Amino acid sequence: MSTRAERIERAARALVGAPFRLHGRDAAGGVGCIGLVVLSLKAAGCPAERFAPAGYSVRGGLRDAFDVALRAAGLRPVTRGRAGDIVLVQSGVAQMHLMIAVTGGHVHAHASLGHVVEMPGPSPWREIGRWRWGR
Repeated sequence: MSTRAERIERAARALVGAPFRLHGRDAAGGVGCIGLVVLSLKAAGCPAERFAPAGYSVRGGLRDAFDVALRAAGLRPVTRGRAGDIVLVQSGVAQMHLMIAVTGGHVHAHASLGHVVEMPGPSPWREIGRWRWGR
């Protein structure tokens, strides 16, 4: 039996290669960073439908809005990272981006490359929040 973190990590990695689509939540039609999180959490058994901020903006967004939405889905903020965590980073000036921590790196919906990728190593962007489903 796998842990919640392992299921999230496996689900995120299964989406690598899916096309990118801003606000997308469908692996075939395209996935944005929120969609990556929702699909990965749902595949792991988390009631992620509660994490569905409508009309969010990656520019000028507020960390607190993501915190409220992730807590509503049953995740809790953490300070020490591990695989399976949902990671919020500041990827540009007033621009936020969600990724999923995996063993050895992160999975995220890469707009410039046009698909979901696994990025090895630490995030190149400043981390501004991290949440975990379970212990």
